[in-house]
Amino acid sequence: MISPSARESFVKELQTIKSQLESTPGEEDLRHLQKMSRWGRLSALLGYATAWLAPNPLSAWLIAQGMTARWTIVAHHVLHRGYERVAQAPDGAREKTFARGWRRAIDWLDWIHPQAWSHEHNVLHHGHTGETKDPDLVERRMKWLRTSRIPMALRYVIVAVLACTWRLTYYAPSTFLEWRWAKKRLPEMDDEDGPFWMHKAFDPRTADGRAFWWKCLLPYASVRFVLAPLLFLPLGRAAALAVLFNSLLAEVFANLQSFVLIAPNHAGEDIYRFEERTQGRADYCVRQILGSTNYTTGGDVLAFLHGGLNYQIEHHLWPGLSLLQLQRSQARVQALCERYGLPYVQENVFVRTRKAVHIMVGRQSMLRLEGAAEEDRARLGRVGT
Repeated sequence: MISPSARESFVKELQTIKSQLESTPGEEDLRHLQKMSRWGRLSALLGYATAWLAPNPLSAWLIAQGMTARWTIVAHHVLHRGYERVAQAPDGAREKTFARGWRRAIDWLDWIHPQAWSHEHNVLHHGHTGETKDPDLVERRMKWLRTSRIPMALRYVIVAVLACTWRLTYYAPSTFLEWRWAKKRLPEMDDEDGPFWMHKAFDPRTADGRAFWWKCLLPYASVRFVLAPLLFLPLGRAAALAVLFNSLLAEVFANLQSFVLIAPNHAGEDIYRFEERTQGRADYCVRQILGSTNYTTGGDVLAFLHGGLNYQIEHHLWPGLSLLQLQRSQARVQALCERYGLPYVQENVFVRTRKAVHIMVGRQSMLRLEGAAEEDRARLGRVGT
């Protein structure tokens, strides 16, 4: 691996980049967030403004784009405290007040509970990126499918169904249960035997199940699939039904879009997973690069369409930076990695999705530092020399 002296030098240069980014006015970061938030709101508004005319994929896509932007751009960076240093930041840009209480209806109403997602993502995923305890480690989460006797063609069908429903069938229940169990100091669920432990969240006979229904399922479904169509009822029954159809189609699109943007960020035959805990800050930084991948970068439009997740390497190095700061750091981080010989993976999002799906179905496997193939160890042995 990269030598200890090279790692320390590498981390010092990373810290210099971060310090320079943090010296810029925070107001600029806040204005950038507000702009991206407006784009998302406008997208959803245009979607609903045309959804009543007829069932159509364009209105549904616009609604879905607004939903995804609300999660991956706004909620993601606010809950990482990316705007806390801005004195005039409103409650909707502060982690302690974002989507709390009544604000959930205006900040981020989704199947996913904001505090549950924050625990799963900020604490578990960022605290154990690429490790066995990482809840977003695709290769482990999908072990039940990878090692099954299900025909390969059917495995792809299963992944496709998951992609169309995963916010409801996977992300919402898993994050909610992990959060509830953490609050009760219960052991984390071992998912080696399959994903079916998540059905517990849908069982109204249990306390966790009732809480999931009241806090996640009913609020979102009532607004998205009942209230929204009813608002268009004065325009006629056909208009309300068109809105309902487009809302349901938007749900599928939002699932597909978020799946394509999120699932591949740490998966692929060229991405590493780790069997042991990190050993210090330098090791942590190297692992974030080896275990993450970027998509195509360049400008706000691309960032908006990618939900800001095209800067995943930089985000994992510095989770607390704003999206604008990540954009500004990308070229410098890439150049630094190239200078030290660290693999910096960046590819088109659809290429990365194909690689992630191959991991899910068991056609490919991720790289490992521990027990890696001889050629992998030899390549990493040259890093930083």
